[in-house]
Amino acid sequence: MNLNSTAFTDGATIPRKHTCDGANVSPQLSWQGKSLETMSIALIMDDPDAPSGFVHWVLFDIPSAFSELREGVQGIGVPGSNSYRKVGYNGPCPPPGRAHRYFFKLYALDKLLRLRPGASKAEVEAAMQGHILDQAQLMGKYGR
Repeated sequence: MNLNSTAFTDGATIPRKHTCDGANVSPQLSWQGKSLETMSIALIMDDPDAPSGFVHWVLFDIPSAFSELREGVQGIGVPGSNSYRKVGYNGPCPPPGRAHRYFFKLYALDKLLRLRPGASKAEVEAAMQGHILDQAQLMGKYGR
């Protein structure tokens, strides 16, 4: 399985539009090559360069029929909570200094997770254990 975006390529800079310095809307993401057994998709975006890590986006129970999330997507899947203690997407917003890396991790699952809206990254990862059929990742950078 692979994960791509029309907004940036793997390892490139995430456009300002998708950060707290811009419109703060999620980038377009698309994926190919998921297993026919896929029942749902989960997405986690985090920043491992932040002290103790930082979660920017958790989205799960995306129907398996989908192979794209359009820019600024809403109403698809179940949103989990991020490190801002909000549901939905909150883009990169690092402190001044070196650029941080932001990993968009996509998981093809053999079941629906059926967690409550606002579930944490840890809750989603625990529910996915033993149910990941395939995964892909896309990394972008952003600095201020």
